[in-house]
Order: sequence, then C-alpha cells, then structure tokens
Amino acid sequence: MRCFLTASLVVASLTGHIYGHRLAESSPLDEGRAGLRRKSLGFGPEHPHAVFKTNPHDINVNGPGNYFSSTPPMQVARMFLRDYLTPSHGSHVIREDSYTDKNTGVTHVYVKQFVNGLEVTDGDMNINIKDGQILSYGDSFFKGDIPAPFSNPAVSALREPRQEACEQLFQSYHTLLRTNVVDSEQVIMGQSPVSADTEAISVLQHIHESNCGMFGLPEFTNTDDIADFRPALLKFMATATPNSKVAADIINRFDHHKDSMLVTPISHFAPSAGQHAIEFTADNVPDSVNPVKAKLAYVQVPNEARDGTELHLVWKFEVEMQDNWYETAVSATAPHQIISVVDWASDAPTPKPQPGVVPGVYNVLKWGVNDPECGERTPETENFDSLASPVGWHSIPYANDPSFRGARLPTKDFYRNTTTTWGNNVFAQENWQGQNSYIDNYRPEAGKSKKFDFEYDPQETEKPDAMDEAQKYINHTISQLFYTTNMVHDLYYRYGFDEVSGNFQQYNFGRGGAQNDAVIANAQDGSGFNNANFMTPPDGQNGRMRMYLWNTAIPYRDGDLEAGIVIHELSHGLSTRLTGGPANSGCLGWGESGGMGEGWGDFLATIIRSKKLYSDYAMGSWAANRANGIRNYPYSLDESINPSTYKTLDKPGYWGVHAIGEVWAEILWVVSQKLIEKHGFTEELYPPSPSDDGTVPLGDFYRADKKGALVPKHGNSLIVQLVINGMKLQTCRPSFFEARDAIIQADQILTGGENFCELWAGFASRGLGPDAIVRDRTPWGGGSRTNGYSVPPACEEYLSKSA
Repeated sequence: MRCFLTASLVVASLTGHIYGHRLAESSPLDEGRAGLRRKSLGFGPEHPHAVFKTNPHDINVNGPGNYFSSTPPMQVARMFLRDYLTPSHGSHVIREDSYTDKNTGVTHVYVKQFVNGLEVTDGDMNINIKDGQILSYGDSFFKGDIPAPFSNPAVSALREPRQEACEQLFQSYHTLLRTNVVDSEQVIMGQSPVSADTEAISVLQHIHESNCGMFGLPEFTNTDDIADFRPALLKFMATATPNSKVAADIINRFDHHKDSMLVTPISHFAPSAGQHAIEFTADNVPDSVNPVKAKLAYVQVPNEARDGTELHLVWKFEVEMQDNWYETAVSATAPHQIISVVDWASDAPTPKPQPGVVPGVYNVLKWGVNDPECGERTPETENFDSLASPVGWHSIPYANDPSFRGARLPTKDFYRNTTTTWGNNVFAQENWQGQNSYIDNYRPEAGKSKKFDFEYDPQETEKPDAMDEAQKYINHTISQLFYTTNMVHDLYYRYGFDEVSGNFQQYNFGRGGAQNDAVIANAQDGSGFNNANFMTPPDGQNGRMRMYLWNTAIPYRDGDLEAGIVIHELSHGLSTRLTGGPANSGCLGWGESGGMGEGWGDFLATIIRSKKLYSDYAMGSWAANRANGIRNYPYSLDESINPSTYKTLDKPGYWGVHAIGEVWAEILWVVSQKLIEKHGFTEELYPPSPSDDGTVPLGDFYRADKKGALVPKHGNSLIVQLVINGMKLQTCRPSFFEARDAIIQADQILTGGENFCELWAGFASRGLGPDAIVRDRTPWGGGSRTNGYSVPPACEEYLSKSA
C-alpha cells in the first residue's frame, strides 16, 4: 500500500521527477512520443529594493501607520499612498480587483505603478488594511530617476534580431552535437534548450548552412522601429516554441512571418488620466493559438551596483500557445532581449437551486481517498453547498455557457441543467488529441438520473494495447476528475477563495469578481505522459488543467484518479490568483516565488489526505508506481527521511521551481504538525454546511470563544486557513521570508497571535528562523543561504519547555 509511509521507511534520494505547470522535465518515467514533452520558460530580474513590511514600527514611514478606525479602507489606502509615495514614484492606480475578505475583514488593496503614462509591469504594491490600520504592505515600485519618455539607457549597439537568433541557433547546434543531451532546468535567462534529437540537429544544421552560415553570419540591416513590436514578438516565439522546426522557420522566413501578422490597435474610449493606452492584438503569430496581446510598458532591471533598478522600455506580450500561456516582457529595441517570462500553465442574495433538480451521484473514490490503492469506489452525492456552489455542480446560466456563445439561446430559462460533466465550476472532458479545443470533446452522459456509475476494471495488456485499454474507461476517469475538481472548488471557497478573490466560475451570482473562467479540465490529455499542468491567466479567463496517463505500469495508471495530483494542479490556480491579486498572474513566475507555487500544491494535497494517526506521505507514488513518489524525499518530520532545510536550496539541483517547492512544502508540513500538536486534528476539513439564511454554524469546526472572524479550532484546518490567508497578505514575487511573515501575520489577524511561537518554532526547526540569511540571490533561485534556528526572544521560553 502506498496510501502512506511509516516513519521508519528508509528513503533513497530520487532525481526530482516532477509534475506541475512549470517544466516537463526529462524523466526515466517518460516514454512518451517524441516532440510531445512540454517546454516552459520562467525567469525575470531580481528586485533588490522590494520590501514586505509587517512590523508596525516599519509601517510608520512618512506619515501615520494608523488612521481613524471609521475611515473607509480605500480612503486609508489613498491616504497612505499620499504619505508614502514621492514624485520619483511616478503615478499610480488602485486596481479594480482590490477586495475585502469577508471572514477576516481585511481589505487587500492592489496598486500598479505608471511612469511616463506607461505601466511598470513589475511595479506593484499590496496594502492590507483593517479598522483604519495598515497591517502590512509590499512594495516593488521603481524608485530611481524617471527616464525621458521612451528612452532605454542600457540598450547596447543595435543589431537586427534575426542575427542574434541565428547566433543562438548556432550555439544550440554545437551544443547538441557535443552532448546530444537536454537539461530541462537549463531554461535560465532566455537560454532555452532545444529538443536533443536527430531531427532537431538536422534542421538546425540546414538553417545555419543555408541562411546563417556555419562559420560566419551575414550582416543584416536594422530596420526596427520602436513602435513595431513584431520583431520582438518573433524573437520571443522563436525562443518559446518547443518545436524546433517552427523555431527554424521563424529564423529562415523572418520577414515573411513579420509581414503576415494581422495587427489591430486597441482603442480605449476613456483612458485613465496620465496613462497611455498603446495596445495591440496580433493574429497569425507562429505557434500561437489565439491573438497575442501587445502593450508598451516598462520593466525594472537591476542597476550595475545591484542596489536598485533601472527602467527598460519593453513590449509586454500575452501569448497563448498549445501548451503554455505566457506573460513576457521583451525589450522594445533591438536586439530584443527577453527580460522576464511568467507561464500561467482570484454580496448578493444566496441563489437557490431550481426545484426538482436531481443531484448527481458519482461512483468514485470519495474525498480523502487518494488513489485506487487507498480505497474502493463508493456512490457519492453532489455537494449542494449554498455558499460555494449554490445551484449545484451541473447548473450553469445559458448566457455564461460557452457552448452557446454567439448562438441564439434555445429557451428563456436562466439556468441550463446538464447531465454531463459540464457545470459552473468545471468543464471536464477527454482530450486524447492534445488540442486546445474542448467544447465538443467527449464527456460521459448520465441521463436524467445523473448517475455517473461507469465501469473501471483495466486489464494487463501488451504495451502497444495499453493506451486503448486505458481509454476504455474514460467515462469513469472524467467522472472522477469532475467530482474531485468540484470538491476542491468548494473546499477552497469555504476557506476564502471566493469570487472577489479570483476563484474559477462561469457565473459569479452577482457576488463580484470577474466571471466566465471555470476550469477547463482535460482528462487523459494526449499531449504527453507522466505529468500534469495548470494554466492560470488573470481573473475572468478560464484556467486550463491537463491530466495525463502514466506509462509507469501496465495497465497504464491514470493521473485523473490520484487526488493529490489534481489538488496540486488546482492549487496553482489558488496561489496564483491570491498572490498579488486576482488580476495579476505574474507574481509566482520563478525563483523562490515560483518554487512556493509548487510547494503550496504539494503541501495542500498532503494535508488534505493526512489522517489523525500521523504518517509520512510521498507525492505521486501511485501514478509513478514508486513507493517513494516523484520528489527527492517524502514529507516527514524525521530529518533522517527528509533532511530539507532552507539552506538545501543552495545544493546542486535545487534551482528549479519543483525542487525549491519541495523544501517549502516540507517546512509547511513541519509547521502544520506544531499546530496539530497544540490544537488537535479533525478528520473533516470541510466547514459545516450553511443554514438556510446563509449563516455558518460553529459545530465542532470553529472556535466558540472567538467573536468576529470564524477561526478553525483544529490544527490541520487552522493551517489551511492560515496558508490561504497568508497568500492574500503577501507581496507580489514573495521570498520564503515574506511568505513566512505573511502566515505569521495571518495568525495575528485571525487569532490575535495565539500561535506566534508555534509557527516560529516550526519555521526555525528547518532553518527559516528570524536569523536566516540569503546573500547574492539570483533570479532563478540561486544564492548563498545560512540557516536560522533561533526564534524571537518572546518564544525562547516556549522553545525550552518544548525541547
């Protein structure tokens, strides 16, 4: 049984095989078809001046840290910005996705910086306010000298972009000849590996011999105009595409692709004062699946002394590809350096379900059963949660149903009640072809009874027949994926991931937030094996989750049936939408921030499956057919089983986001056990069902001695609440330190700081105490770290008693 690992299990170090939305790395588990391995980029400049302040003494900067308790929070934010900002900050806009957390009463205000009327893509502030008090704030605003409009002081001598691209292909060609090996963690600062196969080498050789020359490159005439973003976009597409033939064709026919783009300006009826709306869409872009959005903006790059930043003029692109959804900043002038990339692979009356609607019943692995080795299937009834999914999982307004988009509605009814795996929170279907379409893909039909009871009995076959055998049971696979995804939606909703904070729903019931963004959940996706991924664009655009088969055993194992994998992927949507606000999906792109995006998924999947009787747990062990799972170590309190500390990030192999995430998840696992030791454990992580009037009873779930915000009373439910609340508080692009401080502040807000010492003791036990240090941190997670094992002075007595 791989449902849990005993603490005495002896563990061998693995090589970090992963699943997630960042890098589909080369793996001995992966016997997938050539060319189907997913490539992903994620990098950007460090911000040495960025801060996250939680100490009241640090918040009193140029003005008072406290205002009148009766002052509306948005007014407090404006007063704080007036006191805090100087003319060197340029202008700013309070974003419309700012919101107030209904449980804690904390208002989360998000601010975007503008210089010379252009957005500073990484100039962000988040301000957390309650009762007229600034609780904390994060700030990465540019603070240097304002450049003249459209200047870029650090641009070197201009070169035609095709010349630089040829040089990169030339280097890639010789690298392939030398090694014929790809390190998928090599995607650092734009130096992206090309698939190491004979076909790639042949294509690159042909391009260099016929167009770039094997021993010299032809001189090109620079005809770039700063207002023409097409060369910059093609430079990015040649780097981002995983298809070596497409990359070569872009270089070979650069002018053809540039001239073939259909560019449309975006006109704004009433642009905001002081802002320039220089925006376009571009269609017919090679390897994109939808028109690319382009906007002129600034990005910050560290100065020579690395104690501040300079502004570079860039084109900011949003590029949706088959396997990726990128937000990238590319310098506006040749040679068009790719400066940053984030791969996106956050009150109304309670609605009532229509009378007579039959709830769905699913013969599935119930919530809490991680995989087929951990339990049997049972009939589970649709969860009518009047807060999270008030009209159920199968009802969706006709007006928000993408299958009727642009068509005349067949009825005057408001809701469409479906009998398939199609609803307000998720659209679940097969995607055997691995394509971007989903509306007309196959999904099971349960009929009027809504009984999703389908056979699942895969048999051992010969390898060539294993795919067909797995596909026989697609009805059960999709039903399980639909059930698990809806359960995760409802769980996270009850812990605060609601409409205004950016959750995933087609219809938001008039509760605020941007809608029409249910999760597109593709089962048995044909674009690869032994993986899973999730794309998270900003609020109002559909999240996309792709689950794969695992060819690690015969019969093939289906990732859709391992709840931990599904929870991990959906947690990417949670952390991306909550960090930096629902309209900003660029806050967890690389380094420690990107790593924590992976770590939260592992931690939440593990805490959700955990039981009252303690056990260690491995990630992905059933799908991968490995007792120790697909990470370097299982998650364990025993340092001989999982020795991860903060300084582990300095080790070779720990620069990738998944390895970084393992360390963060292990630290959170240790912290969670401190709270469980103090407050006990609940077997039911779901809060009590709401009453008819929408109020939530305390039951045995919430503390009765706390007035105001609902406070979970058990250690495992409390840590889930604190982690989610911490995501809302922390700054954009947080470090381990800032995410730690946000969780500690979340406890201060929720409980008055009752768990201050337990939390610090947990973090410090794995090297993340207040005396932890990092020097020379690099954009991709490098640096020199020193573990900190101390706790604040107020907790020293606690630590001595618990020793």
